[in-house]
Amino acid sequence: MTAPFDRAHTDDLMGFLTASPSPYHAVATAAARLEKAGFRQVEETAVWDGEAGGKYVLRGGALIAWYVPEGATAATPFRVIGAHTDSPNLRVKPLPDTGRAGWKQIAVEIYGGTLLNTWLDRDLGLAGRLALRDGSTALVNVDRPLLRVPQLAIHLDRAVNEGLKLDRQQHMTPLWGIGTPREGELIEFLAAEAGLAGRDVLGWDLMAHSVEPPAYLGRDRELLAGPRMDNLLSVHAATAALVAVAGREPAHIPVLAAFDHEENGSQSDTGAQGPLLGTVLKRSVSARGGGHEERARALAGSFCLSSDTGHAVHPNYAERHDPTHHPMANAGPLLKVNVNQRYATDGTGRAVFAAACEAARVPYQTFVSNNSMPCGPTIGPITAARHGIATVDVGVAILSMHSARELCGADDPFLLANAMTAFLTGS
Repeated sequence: MTAPFDRAHTDDLMGFLTASPSPYHAVATAAARLEKAGFRQVEETAVWDGEAGGKYVLRGGALIAWYVPEGATAATPFRVIGAHTDSPNLRVKPLPDTGRAGWKQIAVEIYGGTLLNTWLDRDLGLAGRLALRDGSTALVNVDRPLLRVPQLAIHLDRAVNEGLKLDRQQHMTPLWGIGTPREGELIEFLAAEAGLAGRDVLGWDLMAHSVEPPAYLGRDRELLAGPRMDNLLSVHAATAALVAVAGREPAHIPVLAAFDHEENGSQSDTGAQGPLLGTVLKRSVSARGGGHEERARALAGSFCLSSDTGHAVHPNYAERHDPTHHPMANAGPLLKVNVNQRYATDGTGRAVFAAACEAARVPYQTFVSNNSMPCGPTIGPITAARHGIATVDVGVAILSMHSARELCGADDPFLLANAMTAFLTGS
């Protein structure tokens, strides 16, 4: 018996995706939901207390949140859900104002393994953060048609349907106007959009996003199409699960770790290979009076659910999938397995996740790659190796992964959140 489908959860996911066009917006949106549930932000430069309750840390595009139940000791183990906030896209270069042949353009760099053709002929906005003279940052989001990467007409490339080849430097530069480009024009415009003086903006982290909103798809509206589901779908589900668990006084300390920069290797101060999660867990133990011994005991008893999207079987390319593992939309979350440790799942991890799904009355399915097509990595093996925490990789089956617009079953986000809630409670 499965949990009843809750369309309200998917409706809420659609709002979360729209409000989160960049990692910085994603963590701000998640933090606002945590604040509403009684969590409070703690600064990394402040002294932390060991009081019970919900707390969170923000750093750039990363968020670590945790809930300390009443009676937790310094050696109480953690239950961690790991996810990532970044998605493949087009990111603005340091000198953005460019152009050619009478067109104003914006210089961009390709971030992550994006499907380049999905960014062609699509109305794009710009979002991210502006770094100010006083050391602070401000979010900016132009969520309306501003940019476009126009494709060459078929009349000028008659062989295009025999194979489209896109040069990342030459063909992916979006236009945003007519005329001669002027240095500083884009940042002046974005500063004004954010209500700032252009002279106060000294740095930026900006990226393009599709302005087409998420939407239900199909005759029975059983599918969901939208941007950045890899991997904001997991961030949203994990945030909902953490809020649901807070106050239930679980036997473990539930943790949400939403990292940045997974799509390019996680090597940053806000990525899974950085020190952020380990530092937070260590300080949490110390705030409750523990030292090295208690921390070692806590980590030894901890478990991590690494959640990222996986591949649903593609009806037009079924031969690209393993012949006996064909994940379907709306059939429940994926248990992701790779014996070469591209995923961290082993038999004990499978048992933990299966037990959580059973407790939540949620079906699950298994994903393994075709042997001829190695799978991409996740934060799962990184977390397991860096922190010594047993880890299992899971996710939701989607199509069009790394497209500007992806597709999943409309039931699956709710099912994943239910499984996560059961995992965090230790069920």
